[in-house]
Amino acid sequence: MLHVNDLTYRIAGRTLLEGASIALPDGVKAGFVGRNGAGKTTLFKLVTGDIAPESGSIGLPRGVRIGQVAQEAPGTEQALIDFVLAADTERLALLAEAEHATDPHRIAEIQIRLADIGAHAAEARAATILSGLGFDSEAQKRPCSAFSGGWRMRVALAAVLFAEPDLLLLDEPTNYLDLEGTMWLESYVARYPHTVFLISHDRDLLNRAVDMIVHLDNGKLVAYRGGYDSFDRQRREKQALQQKQMKKQEDQRKHLQSFIDRFKAKASKARQAQSRMKALEKMQPIAALIDEEVTPFSFPPPTRTLAPPIIAMDNVSVGYEAGKPILKRLDLRIDTEDRIGLLGANGNGKSTLAKLIAGRLEPMSGALRRADRMDIAFFAQHQLDDLRPADSAVQHVRPLMGDVGEAQVRARVGAMGFPTAKMDTPARELSGGERARLLLGLATFRGTNLLILDEPTNHLDIDSREALVQALNDYPGAVILISHDRHLIEASVDRLLLVGNGGVSDFDGDMDDYRRLIVSGPDAGETKRDDEGERGPSAQERRRESAERRAALAPLRKKIKDSESLIDKLQKEIQKLDASLADGDLYVKDAARATKLARDRAEAARRLESAEESWLEMSAEYEAANTDPAT
Repeated sequence: MLHVNDLTYRIAGRTLLEGASIALPDGVKAGFVGRNGAGKTTLFKLVTGDIAPESGSIGLPRGVRIGQVAQEAPGTEQALIDFVLAADTERLALLAEAEHATDPHRIAEIQIRLADIGAHAAEARAATILSGLGFDSEAQKRPCSAFSGGWRMRVALAAVLFAEPDLLLLDEPTNYLDLEGTMWLESYVARYPHTVFLISHDRDLLNRAVDMIVHLDNGKLVAYRGGYDSFDRQRREKQALQQKQMKKQEDQRKHLQSFIDRFKAKASKARQAQSRMKALEKMQPIAALIDEEVTPFSFPPPTRTLAPPIIAMDNVSVGYEAGKPILKRLDLRIDTEDRIGLLGANGNGKSTLAKLIAGRLEPMSGALRRADRMDIAFFAQHQLDDLRPADSAVQHVRPLMGDVGEAQVRARVGAMGFPTAKMDTPARELSGGERARLLLGLATFRGTNLLILDEPTNHLDIDSREALVQALNDYPGAVILISHDRHLIEASVDRLLLVGNGGVSDFDGDMDDYRRLIVSGPDAGETKRDDEGERGPSAQERRRESAERRAALAPLRKKIKDSESLIDKLQKEIQKLDASLADGDLYVKDAARATKLARDRAEAARRLESAEESWLEMSAEYEAANTDPAT
């Protein structure tokens, strides 16, 4: 279907593609991965002909129909269903021609073609797609202009899916979807009758919907069979193999060089030495597969310890208009180390609940109690617009640190994940992922007790999302998470709340249960059983066990933190002692003090060694205890 042959493309002196080649067979579902800024969207533009390559070629069958989501969200007065139906231009043209055609043969041809493309079932198919993306029957009759930009982009996605092009190009389609829409899209793409080329950082989508991964790395395209997890395993195996090959080659190089060095000056061995020199020159170095380093996220721990519960609701109602609550009869308790994922379709009230918990909305009725002096961090994607466009990360952080030196401010910005080269870059010139990182750092700056994240992953690549998972698991406070990234939810939370029908309830199931509920209907969410038919532990029980394990490990985690503080203190003490002992005059002017400092240093070194051994033992114990036995 698609052949990319020796393609090269540069922009602003930066090489994005260099001698890149790939072939996508007809009907394949291919995921397209690579770090942000690697050139994935650029390749899509080359395929569609929006830009031209410097060299190389792109081959497509004659007459192939390419489809991609429109860059501009539709804002017309057309009803949603009519806008989507209009995407199939062939159907519209045939229907228009059928109204005026008089030639019996042509009329027959039109009707046969309409039957072949399923034209008479088109409205039902369009309605099904819109419903899967979150539009009910009433919403489908409303004009596009009545919806916000994110919802309009869903309409644009529905239109291209309905048109069923021969080659479907999707660039981060889940950015505009909620979890329910993402789960529906997984199933739709997996069943799509033609070729799909999909850019995504959602590993569950890439595991369930595609059968091939194309990796863009250092300007090259490499294909791997299977989904994302299979790609990740194959790449790691390839890295390990190449490391072995590199070592073997390096040993061979050393052997050849040793022979050359020993015998190149001897006449009897000169010919052999020359031969080995040529062999050494011809030996091509093996390029190592090296993953780019991902800057970790880091959330400061709470500055104060609170007694549970930190949030308690009793028969609470909340909304935006008096007398019209969106959620009511809320009875909810949140404790100091809760990890909560909020489930429910967009519009059901997840963000409303998050604002209520954060104190950005007050209850209409009922009682809501928050722990005294509790700090809450709230992150939502729309807040990216609140960053000052002309100010850098340093300028955003400096007002939060009071009267401290420039070095301290920059050290804090570095701890948020910004290298020196990016610290002074204006926010408007940062990538979406970098702006999200800055906003997360600002939101959690003080060390909060509760972290609320509303769709934090839209601008993060897969590796950065994994770094976010690790940071959330290391964070000792409470977390409330709203996300369409199922992997993030599964790896970070141990309690699920379902928001819908004007209320909130515990969801007794895992994400697979929830996916079946969304894709197949409410009767599909039954508890899974093992191969012998015995009922295994429910997801609620597993989450409770996880929470109990987390609570049991809290004292050990505190000891590890205390040990780290002691190690840091001893290292600084040794540095000061070394600086004093480096003064040569000390031994002449005050030999007794020099002797004392030397003893102090030896004692500090002994204590440091002991502290490091203790830290290693406790860390190993923590890692072993924190490993879920079910995994």
